[in-house]
Amino acid sequence: MKPTILNTAIAVATAGAITLGAAATAQARDQIQIVGSSTVFPFSTAVAERFGQKTDFKTPVVESTGSGGGMKLFCAGVGEGTPDITNASRRIKEKEFANCTENGVTPVEVKIGFDGIVLSNSKASAPLNISLEQIFLALAKEVPGEDGSMIANPYTMWSQIDPSLPATEIEVLGPPPTSGTRDAFMELAMEGGAKKIPVLKELRGNDKSAFKTIAHAMREDGAFIEAGENDNLIIQKLEANPNAFGIFGFSFLDQNSDKVQGAVVGGVAPEFEKIAAGDYGISRSLFFYVKKEHVGVIPGIEAFVAEFIDENTWGDDGYLTEKGLIPLPAADRDAISASAKALTPLSM
Repeated sequence: MKPTILNTAIAVATAGAITLGAAATAQARDQIQIVGSSTVFPFSTAVAERFGQKTDFKTPVVESTGSGGGMKLFCAGVGEGTPDITNASRRIKEKEFANCTENGVTPVEVKIGFDGIVLSNSKASAPLNISLEQIFLALAKEVPGEDGSMIANPYTMWSQIDPSLPATEIEVLGPPPTSGTRDAFMELAMEGGAKKIPVLKELRGNDKSAFKTIAHAMREDGAFIEAGENDNLIIQKLEANPNAFGIFGFSFLDQNSDKVQGAVVGGVAPEFEKIAAGDYGISRSLFFYVKKEHVGVIPGIEAFVAEFIDENTWGDDGYLTEKGLIPLPAADRDAISASAKALTPLSM
């Protein structure tokens, strides 16, 4: 069995990456290897399949490793045992960029569109209408007590937070720390909810680091369950347990709208138009990163990028909108397309 990029990259990083240059061209792979975000995975896979059908290049191999896992593999070094492209449901972090630079990797950033993060449950249950503050109170490891001091989260039922919420036990399935969806959810939903609580809002003004530590600490008592990078598995578990909720990207909600429904958050439903307009509060940008050192050595990278940023792909009426991608404004697409075609190196 041919080893995947996930398995081989670790060995390559340990043994030392084989430098890709003119002398190594004959030995290079003839198939693009892509890793990264589970949210971007269906978009990247659709482009890879279309690319394989339209061109003489082999269909790229796309693996779902999570944004953090993909960045680690991508930045490990240069060589045919490392991936050519990594998908991300959040922007590359400064420490990841530094790791890339230290290992001789020059990332080219391509922002592809937007996505919303949803809190979803089975259609067999009533839809949820919830605020960011209530999300924080349901999922935070510690919450403010009556005297303002932090206490272990006492809420076991949604209705204990607010009588308008379901009289069922809090059980939420979500992504692990390596996921870009988790990163964005922590920043947008958990921090957003914590800021609505006066004592934590004051803490944020006095000690931003302490505030962030509290806002990013998720429950470990079973109310929040890390369900891995496989969003389809969360969908299956929601079908099996109508009282549970799941956290994942809008695209998975859109593709499974016959089975699950998204909660209204802050009075706004997770709908295509509302995410595109910026009205839905838990939304984020999606990216992929190209390893510039592999361009011209691994066949087809430039052509794959061109397919991804074609108007028939990522535009307002492109085929990726059918899979749930929220397109960028036309002016942004034009600017990003020019940068991507020029393979402009990322500058943090």
